[in-house]
Amino acid sequence: MKRGVVIFAYNSGEIDYQAMAAWSAGRIATHLNLPTTLITDSVPANSAAFEDVVVTTADAGGTRYFSDIGDNVTWFNGNRMDVYNLSPYDETLVLDADYVVCSDQLSRLFEMSPDFLAPITAYDVTNTRTFDDLNWFGNNRMPMAWATVMRFRRSLLSKSVFDMMAMIREHWQHYRSLYGIAKSTYRNDYALSIALNTLHGHQGSWPSVPWAMASVVPEHELEQLDNDRFRISYTTSDSKPRHVIITGQDFHAMGKKHLGDIIAGTS
Repeated sequence: MKRGVVIFAYNSGEIDYQAMAAWSAGRIATHLNLPTTLITDSVPANSAAFEDVVVTTADAGGTRYFSDIGDNVTWFNGNRMDVYNLSPYDETLVLDADYVVCSDQLSRLFEMSPDFLAPITAYDVTNTRTFDDLNWFGNNRMPMAWATVMRFRRSLLSKSVFDMMAMIREHWQHYRSLYGIAKSTYRNDYALSIALNTLHGHQGSWPSVPWAMASVVPEHELEQLDNDRFRISYTTSDSKPRHVIITGQDFHAMGKKHLGDIIAGTS
């Protein structure tokens, strides 16, 4: 049974997601011993970093404000649900290009029995910000399934998850109204959550990644000290500078500019 990682990376004017994906592919090979397939809209100069490059049409999911960039950025990640058809693997780990692999923790997901897994809890590594508004959404506080990390096997359930995500996107305003979502912008996280909730009987729970996803928020500064050692600097509510250092900890770098600067400095 062939296992591998898939990363979607469509460059915007502000962010080089292809460079992020290539940097991530090297870390994935080191820590997980897995190949990486890139899904993008043009063959990158660094295509040798990947086992395969699948070229598709970029599908904009709208715009989002990135505080580290200080502007609204077009978000090209609307076709995440196509991964079931585009992945060359029997068992696939889908990662955002800005998910930083520093350990072999994700390899454990392949040993777990559910056909589909994604995190339902994320947290700020500095513990200075609550993720209550991110781990839940809508008027009825729906649990968030984070599409940042998804592991799936080829099965009827996995296919149904992605087929339903496509349907939700096509009828987004209906589902947005149904779940009482204030923001009009489509998000894969919302669609994934709604799909999983529906397919598991509208119980508000489903099999998920059994640990919380570490995250670095955009307003905090991210620096790389060593290969798997990072410093996150921030300012307290009383204007005091502080930092935390994490080592060997996978994390979601929500600040795209900070991660991009790290990658540019190491290339």
